[in-house]
Amino acid sequence: MMDIRSNEPFWLVKNGIKHAYPSLRESATCEVLVVGAGITGALMAHALIKKGYNTILIDKREIAYGSTSATTSMLQYEIDVPLYQLKELIGEQGAIASYKACRDAIYKLENLVQEVGSECSFEKKESVYFAGKSKDVAWLKKEYEARKLAGFEVKWLEKKEIKAIYGLLAEGAILSAEGGSVDAFCLAHDLIHYNVEKGLKVFDKTALKKVKYEKNGVTVLLDTGAEIKAGKIIYCTGYETQNMLPDKVVDLKSTYAMISERGDVHEKICEHTLFWNTDKPYLYMRTTDEGRMLVGGEDENFKNAIRRDLLLNKKRDKLMKTLKKYLPETKFIEDFCWCGTFGETKDGLPYIGAHPKFPDSYFLLGFGGNGITFSVTGADMITEMMEGRPDLLSHYFRFQR
Repeated sequence: MMDIRSNEPFWLVKNGIKHAYPSLRESATCEVLVVGAGITGALMAHALIKKGYNTILIDKREIAYGSTSATTSMLQYEIDVPLYQLKELIGEQGAIASYKACRDAIYKLENLVQEVGSECSFEKKESVYFAGKSKDVAWLKKEYEARKLAGFEVKWLEKKEIKAIYGLLAEGAILSAEGGSVDAFCLAHDLIHYNVEKGLKVFDKTALKKVKYEKNGVTVLLDTGAEIKAGKIIYCTGYETQNMLPDKVVDLKSTYAMISERGDVHEKICEHTLFWNTDKPYLYMRTTDEGRMLVGGEDENFKNAIRRDLLLNKKRDKLMKTLKKYLPETKFIEDFCWCGTFGETKDGLPYIGAHPKFPDSYFLLGFGGNGITFSVTGADMITEMMEGRPDLLSHYFRFQR
């Protein structure tokens, strides 16, 4: 089993054990089996139950204990590849549609939180994408123009304005009106609990050992000795999916995050704003619903969990230094520090849909900084695909693209 987080992420400690589920010890049947019960699997299961599918959800860990427990849960429509570059990579139609799908996903998520009555601290926020170095201003302005032309609600901020409004030292920035933040661990639990009451069957500590692809569906052998017969299987297994795919689709990165004690001093407006910058690797900052400051970044190529964890203190010190460079007036006393692993694709886009090597199967793999928004979009896309109505984006998110 790959170890994908270290130290206790803040979200685990904050939420404790929200809901507990059994492992599966007896054989079962269903129309759709969803593998992976993080935020992606929770969103997928919700979409399936809504459509009336008899659904089972399994996870080899506890619910949401993988990447979902380590995410910083910034909700942005901005993809890791800037819009003007993505247009060159995949064409204008696909690039703008991908960005708009992520934007629309933030609104869908807001409705979903209300629908299930989740206490996941969802909040709409604006987003500031800033150039820390003057050499990045020219291309950031180009990105601003591309977004404005595509119809996004954006404004260009000059150096003096940024300092006056946020106390942030930057050379220039794009202010986007549409962003948000959420406690993804809490939302995953609330979504699953809501759907259990509507007939979803959930089993954790239940690992998939082998899948037999048969004429009509799949038979899944589990480590508990039980088996599941399903018409379709949907993999929501994040970057760990790479182990089962014949083609390389993702590069693994280690990322680091820290969160302050309550009551730290920062500009009030920071509580309604997401920040990230043009550095490589980029820095990102936001506050939580309790007013804590969350800072992350310092990403580097993932080698193994031991090496990643050994770097934690060094990376924390670097994050602290970078934070002070950009927000010198902010008082930050670290309370939690953790690291995790995520996947990055060549074009910043997810892999959503069928794979030619896996019959009766779908994949919902929302990689990169937009894992949550891509998962919202992808859950709808897959239920539509199952009913023979592929979305325009299924072409751009396909395997072997």
